[in-house]
Amino acid sequence: MILGIGTGSTVNLLIDLIKSRKIQLEGAVSSSRQSSERLTAAGIEVLDLNFAGPLSLYIDGADEATLGGDLIKGGGAALTREKVIAAASAKFVCIIDDSKLVEVLGKFPLPVEIIPMARSHVARQIVALGGQPVYREGVVTDNGNVILDVHHISLKRPQHMEATINSIAGVVTVGLFAQRGADVLVIATDEGVKTKILSRASNFESGSDFDHTIGR
Repeated sequence: MILGIGTGSTVNLLIDLIKSRKIQLEGAVSSSRQSSERLTAAGIEVLDLNFAGPLSLYIDGADEATLGGDLIKGGGAALTREKVIAAASAKFVCIIDDSKLVEVLGKFPLPVEIIPMARSHVARQIVALGGQPVYREGVVTDNGNVILDVHHISLKRPQHMEATINSIAGVVTVGLFAQRGADVLVIATDEGVKTKILSRASNFESGSDFDHTIGR
């Protein structure tokens, strides 16, 4: 298969595991230069999504998650490509530890990728929404853009806020993954690894929503 791959420390371990277990892939679509370099070093061909077409599976981590599968991502500044690959994939599996679980998103600052000339404009619009934007200095995304990290913004309606911030002129994307969140959460806990399958998972029975404990 062709696997969609995210970015970050969790994904780095996943790539290492694919290599050590000699899992055979036709290739992978990567969300960042960092992941692409690690995939290439592991002997896995990195493919362009334009030529790979729709993907059956995307695996990534998250900075924050709810049990409903809503996520904050973008701590590694790869949120735009991550969002594109998630949208192009039939299933999105998100791997986290239970310290990332929250009832309501927003403890982790919300990343927003913007084109450089719009930084001040977007910041003013976010202040009007109740947020406190902080420029992530020294960071340029793989797309040549900059990041604002938004503190203290209400995310009780994450899908609505995702649409609202995305509609601001100059925003490339916001690190809310609610309109297209995770289909499956794989959660490391002190009691073992738990898998949470959300009802949005297309290849599971409609309405299924349960916890399954593995790897004890």
